[in-house]
Amino acid sequence: MSCNNSQDPLQVNGRSRGYSKKELLEYLPRHSDFSPILVREINKLPNIILRNMGTPFARRIIKMAKEISLEAYRAIQFTRTEINNRGVLYGTVLLKHKVMDSVLNYFHERWPQCIICLYNEHRKITSIINEKGIIQEFKLPLNNVVEKISSNRPIISYFDDIQFSGKEIFESLYESQNIIERENPRYFKSMIPEKCYELPGMRNGIEKRYIDKRHSAKTKTIDDFCYKKIRKNK
Repeated sequence: MSCNNSQDPLQVNGRSRGYSKKELLEYLPRHSDFSPILVREINKLPNIILRNMGTPFARRIIKMAKEISLEAYRAIQFTRTEINNRGVLYGTVLLKHKVMDSVLNYFHERWPQCIICLYNEHRKITSIINEKGIIQEFKLPLNNVVEKISSNRPIISYFDDIQFSGKEIFESLYESQNIIERENPRYFKSMIPEKCYELPGMRNGIEKRYIDKRHSAKTKTIDDFCYKKIRKNK
């Protein structure tokens, strides 16, 4: 049997676990701990090391890239928004990294006919994206920005007919889909990471009642066992 010795035995097919050099140089400037020094160090490493996380430095920067993606993903999934009768969609997020544009663009693609306003609790800035996809930032509270933008827009009958608060929307959703006899608070909790309950839209959301049920029923989750193990090792 012949063997092709010219082929790199460490060649990566597909993504593997890491990111390419090009992807890292694109993503990392968004990280809150980004430094130009990282760029110089990345350029010294071959793609194969980055893809396979072959050094402590490679593992560190891959982790940073994943933190950026995860924050944007969670903001998209768990941000609670409301819409007024002027077609202004608004909500609050908690973003440490520079991913506001990604989150805004997601909502813009979903509701291109609306102006999207998101207030970042971390930076204390309200960012908006208009119907043309142009993004602006204002060092003003969310309500002030929403009121100012709404005052220059006409009432839109379509949105005038669907005036519900974010809380009412999700209450209606869960009430229509939930079957009391099949409630499984433990499973429900496992589907939402604990960290997500720190996000603005989840702090007082309807999902919290399942967490309360889980505690009252004294059921165990992986978090409970991990915490018990940590205390035991102290």
